[in-house]
Amino acid sequence: MSERGAIYLDHAATTAVDPRVVEAMLPYFGERYGNASSIHSLGREARHALDEARADVAGILNCSPDEIIFTSCGTESDNLAIRGVARLNRQRGDHIITSPVEHHAVSYTCEQLEKEFGFEVTYVPVDEYGRVDPGDVERAITERTVLISIMYANNEVGTIEPISEIGEIARRHNIPFHSDAVQGAGSLSLDVRELNVDLLTLSGHKFYGPKGVGVLYVREGVGLLPIQTGGAHEQSRRAGTENVPYIVGLATALKLVEGRREQESRRLIALRDRLIDGVLSSVPHCRLMGHPRERLANNANFVFEYVEGEAMLMGLDMHGIAASSGSACATGSAEPSHVLLAMGVPHDVAHGSVRMTLGRENTEQGVDRVVEVLPGVVERLRAMSPLYAS
Repeated sequence: MSERGAIYLDHAATTAVDPRVVEAMLPYFGERYGNASSIHSLGREARHALDEARADVAGILNCSPDEIIFTSCGTESDNLAIRGVARLNRQRGDHIITSPVEHHAVSYTCEQLEKEFGFEVTYVPVDEYGRVDPGDVERAITERTVLISIMYANNEVGTIEPISEIGEIARRHNIPFHSDAVQGAGSLSLDVRELNVDLLTLSGHKFYGPKGVGVLYVREGVGLLPIQTGGAHEQSRRAGTENVPYIVGLATALKLVEGRREQESRRLIALRDRLIDGVLSSVPHCRLMGHPRERLANNANFVFEYVEGEAMLMGLDMHGIAASSGSACATGSAEPSHVLLAMGVPHDVAHGSVRMTLGRENTEQGVDRVVEVLPGVVERLRAMSPLYAS
């Protein structure tokens, strides 16, 4: 439950900033307001906070602090990783491998490189659960391949991808491997050595940190052409005065969720399974989307036949239940989820998608309330559907 009494089931879209994170950030808006590039005492104080935050993030990712770049969000990190690697290596090759279920920050960036800069992009297929076969990735590699980008866990259906295996393949072929891990923090290990990634993306507001700050890990030795030019910030890889308060907030939030990751994951898995079992047993013509086991601890995605997902969200909202129909970044689109279509879900069925993502404030009582309310919402909407009546 939120403070307003709503049952919030949209944690994949954003999370509330932890009060401890706010507390850590506040001094850097006031008495410690220096620019981290300034050499006077206020600047050195800001630089020290920046260095500490970088070291904290690097410790959780099991990498060197020099391999951490702070950005404005996950989208910028994805753009920097893909454009930065692809364009730097343009003379060596012009081929990128990705999947059809990526976040638009990845897929639209690849699409632009293809349409405007002459790159070729291969979209390896996914199975009915939205999972990539590492063998398909390896078979797609050519002598011109300069980048592979496959997400860690899907933001819509929660399926966890076999990125460690894909990373091994990329390493054997000497191809940089990027993974959008925005949904993984707080739920999955972020050890970049174990994951075999060369570049990895995070976004602060997905794990109880502030909006407007992100991370890009870049393995030492991986070249990156900056897409934002200006000063020599972030070791000349991302120009722009560092947002010290938000960077401090991101590092604090990441430490907090990592410290309770295993314990909180167990709690969320129990709530998630309670929600899944309750919905599937109480609503006919309903299917769970995503992998039944290899899925995020907090994700439950359903498709309801003979009903529009957006109408369901409005019905749930009237009962104080906040959910989504997929990626918040695609809200308002008349098209069904590209993720579900890639998984082979029929176009008309994909329109009935509802994503429920749990977080630290959710309880068994709230889950039971959702299971109590949902059948009535679906039934009322189906009663207005001529397809369901027939």
